[in-house]
Amino acid sequence: MLHTAAHHDGVVDRVAIEEPLEIRVGGAALAVTMRTPGHDEELAVGFLVSEGLIAAGFVSTGPPADLAANIVEVEVELVRTPDARRFYATSSCGICGKGALEEVAVLAAPLPPVADGPRVQRALLAGLPERLVQPGFAATGGLHATGLFTGDGEALLVREDVGRHNAMDKVIGRRALDGALPLHGLVLCVSGRLSFELVQKAVVAGAPVLVGAGAPTSLAIALAAERRLTLAGFARGSRVNLYTGAERVMG
Repeated sequence: MLHTAAHHDGVVDRVAIEEPLEIRVGGAALAVTMRTPGHDEELAVGFLVSEGLIAAGFVSTGPPADLAANIVEVEVELVRTPDARRFYATSSCGICGKGALEEVAVLAAPLPPVADGPRVQRALLAGLPERLVQPGFAATGGLHATGLFTGDGEALLVREDVGRHNAMDKVIGRRALDGALPLHGLVLCVSGRLSFELVQKAVVAGAPVLVGAGAPTSLAIALAAERRLTLAGFARGSRVNLYTGAERVMG
């Protein structure tokens, strides 16, 4: 369930649900993130992949998730050891919850440039946010969305969450569980602004193109340029701003 009832001024409203989720690996608590319940296994796996803690393949969510206690156990071996302090991520920010700033540097340093392709029409990028199916946002106005599209604009997968980084992790996690990473030849689209952490997650997942309805940050642009990711922002109607990776955009 994405939303619940609330009352204000004698009126019944719908509000987005926000609850903590504890992610465990090998029986040990590794991270806590504030999220909207639903697709929690995808979120847990996507988080571990996009944070560079596990490889993209051969993961399982192990025993059934204890959703009543907001716990998901992932059966997998970590490929690196995170900072000794546990991750904690708020719904508004994933990076700000890192145990230490050094984690950001460690994660960003080994990221390879993304693969070439696809070639996409500029007008298609401009219109992608309008193709995001967001029933939760329509009901509450309080959820973000990430969508995965083909280079021709076909929607393959859309996820919503109170945290923009969680919505992307859910998409990445679904593809990881399906054995469908990296995201070569595909386009990621987000409903809001483009932060460093979203670019980082897109690069780790191998997506060559990331477009958003909102503005990018300076660090997002810098990382996208360094890793040869096509980054486009302010995609609204027929207009879009292209910040990096112009070689993949036509028109």
